[in-house]
Amino acid sequence: MGELTIGEVASHTGVATSGLRYWEEIGPLPPPARVSGQRRYPPSAIERVGEILLLQDVGFTLREPHRRKLAELDRRLARIEAARTAIAHGLACPHEDIRTCPSFARVVETRPAEGVLKEAPSPAEGRGPGSGSGLTR
Repeated sequence: MGELTIGEVASHTGVATSGLRYWEEIGPLPPPARVSGQRRYPPSAIERVGEILLLQDVGFTLREPHRRKLAELDRRLARIEAARTAIAHGLACPHEDIRTCPSFARVVETRPAEGVLKEAPSPAEGRGPGSGSGLTR
């Protein structure tokens, strides 16, 4: 495949020609060579457009620094993991009422100061004689 016109790149990628020109203007798509005033993209431009679309699909904006997005994703992952651990504890906690679980109470006490749940108790914590199954809610 030789050099491509802007229309051909648009056809192959599903991105409007105006979108391709905009991406050239702001930077994610390198400006192509021109032949007789017309844009001529290398075949690799199709792959680059795919990369741009993928980054948009996962939440990047076109002008957003990747380090900032990575930090945001790390914060989201930490919250998701904390939520998963807390839910798992709630399902397996041996206490009939999770509010009576000392492990859960400890996490609740530290939560406001830390701003995010850092560590949830393991399901086995707080087991004592006569504890219920923890599955009845």
